[in-house]
Amino acid sequence: MSKLETNQVDPATGTTLTLGTSGDTIAIPSGVTIANSGTQTGFGGTNTPYFRAHQTTSQSVSNTTQTIVNFNTEDFDTDNNFASNRFTPTTAGKYYLSWSVGADMNSTANTAQATLFKNGSSELARARRTFYVGGTVQNFHSSCIVTANGSSDYFEIKFWHNQGGTITTNNEAVDTFFQGYKIIE
Repeated sequence: MSKLETNQVDPATGTTLTLGTSGDTIAIPSGVTIANSGTQTGFGGTNTPYFRAHQTTSQSVSNTTQTIVNFNTEDFDTDNNFASNRFTPTTAGKYYLSWSVGADMNSTANTAQATLFKNGSSELARARRTFYVGGTVQNFHSSCIVTANGSSDYFEIKFWHNQGGTITTNNEAVDTFFQGYKIIE
């Protein structure tokens, strides 16, 4: 093994510098810092797919009924994985998901919750609260990291309350939304 010591290596012709050939391994020892002032391609990763959808039309939710929240407006959806109020990522991996549901809680001493479900039935995480003051919009916000298989797993938000009648969600984009992205592993 020989050692080359230099401060800069430039290609002899053209604008591409190639290190090694197919099948070679380029080792970077522990403690070495790689400073990238250019454009990164071909390594690292991206946080895609990612999406954000929100509600622009209020939704009625009946007493003690798990109701799928309608997110009828997409702000962005990089890989077209959000449709029919659910996120179905087509890339396997871990995802950071967050959601919020705003609702007019019109009575006291009742409970409501916005829950993330996987594949329609597995409860993963929820924002739950018991009310002692009613008559104002309350936001139920939570987040978690989930694993998706990249083919059939899907995620949706359901809202539930026990106020005794029907309540209405708040259709403000900052109050009722569902969003997430793939975590670079």
